[in-house]
Amino acid sequence: MSDNPLAQILEMDGEERYDYFLDAVAEEREIWILINADNQFLKIVSEEDGVGYLPVWPGTEFAADYAKDSGDLSPKAVSLPDFFKKWVPGLTRDGLEVGVFPGGEGELWITPAEELKRDLQEVISSSF
Repeated sequence: MSDNPLAQILEMDGEERYDYFLDAVAEEREIWILINADNQFLKIVSEEDGVGYLPVWPGTEFAADYAKDSGDLSPKAVSLPDFFKKWVPGLTRDGLEVGVFPGGEGELWITPAEELKRDLQEVISSSF
């Protein structure tokens, strides 16, 4: 492990990063996505199984780190209420999953948007 906290978190496996994501988002009440210059969000389609997903991060620094080699992508915050009200129904309707907290090795937790919403609501309600 390195002294860099960002690197330490990115070295976690997909499940550990998922748990970290839930806790961080429950605390900050926002999810980070990447958008291009045309304000279109980054969508990735898995080469393995053709599953399309929206990659999300718990903070701007993680999203920015992921996009550092892309050139035209920048982090954008989505408030949790917006994510629950607009994004979850939209992603579900479009058949897109959510890729939670992609790391450097490309390993991530892919989950249906409704499931992520339930998990986040559970963490939020248990933190009171």
